[in-house]
This record gives sequence, C-alpha cells and structure tokens, in this order.
Amino acid sequence: MLLVNAVDELQRLTVLFPGSSDLIEGAEHIPSSLTPEPYKTLLLHEQHMTVTMERFHNTALAVRVIDRRLEGDVYSRKILLESGSNGRVVQFGIVRFDLSYVTAAVRREILNEDTPLGRILINHNVLRHIDLGAIVRIRPGQQLCTLFNCSPSQETYGRLATIFCNQKPAVDLLEIAAPIAWKSPT
Repeated sequence: MLLVNAVDELQRLTVLFPGSSDLIEGAEHIPSSLTPEPYKTLLLHEQHMTVTMERFHNTALAVRVIDRRLEGDVYSRKILLESGSNGRVVQFGIVRFDLSYVTAAVRREILNEDTPLGRILINHNVLRHIDLGAIVRIRPGQQLCTLFNCSPSQETYGRLATIFCNQKPAVDLLEIAAPIAWKSPT
C-alpha cells in the first residue's frame, strides 16, 4: 500500500460504510518506532492479525461481520474479532478485498462470513505477503467506544496494510486493536 497520507487512506476505508462518521474521533499517523507496547507487538509485523491476536489473547477468535458490500469482485466488510472463550471484542477492522485474485473456493468461504480472513487464507495456503502501510494512533468515536466497551479517553492503535495474494495487491485493511490495559513485564 503506497500511502501518501495514512489518515486519507483510513478515511477511504471508513467511508465505505454509511454511518461510520462517529467511528473515529481522531487519528494520527505515527512512526512505527513510537508505537507503545503491547500495540507494537500486535501491529508491527507482516503476519495475519488473526494469528497474532489469538497468540496474544491465548484463545481462538471468531469473526462477526457488522456490515458488508459486494460490488462485482470487490467485497468490503466491517468486522469485529471476538474472543472465542468470552466473546470480548479484541479488534475492529475494515477489509476491502478484490476477490478476483483468489479461487472460487476461497471466495465462497470469505462470503460465508463465518471464519476470520487470515484463517481462510492460511487454511487454503494462498501465497500471501502483508505490506504494513502505516501505524495510526486512534481516539475512538462513539461507535468504536460502544463496540470496544471503552471510554472516549482510552486511545488505541491500529494499522493500515495491504495483503498481496499470489503477488497481486488484493486486500486493503484497517485493523484497530481494542484498548488494552498493559503492565510491562518486569
């Protein structure tokens, strides 16, 4: 993902869904080096967030699609990743996927909306590379506060990335970690 302005790309993804104007109160592109833990561990990598979040939260994750659009081969969805053990939301995301870059079986499974995207691509052994575009510090708006069950003062962090499937830029992502109370290991 070639980002001239990360905040503009964030806007392009959020406007895919009507009613997203109160999703984010504010966002700031920050250097990767200034990303605090545990967000650095959760966001600064070239792996699927599904795997990283499952490892961090020590539980399998379920996907809940809260909105979607399909225009030709371009499928966009607004999702939550939830802990399989207690249903707590651990991540919000917006995905814009050009399904023409995957097989019919992968397309069908994605459109079934019952498995996290990363898990589907891994299970189908889709050759993939994740290009981290930017890290953003997020001040959640009312909608995100409701989804995360947090207060507006609890800032969090997210990332913009592109997934290349079989060497083609197939997926644009916005992935925002739920606010995490973190005590550094001593």
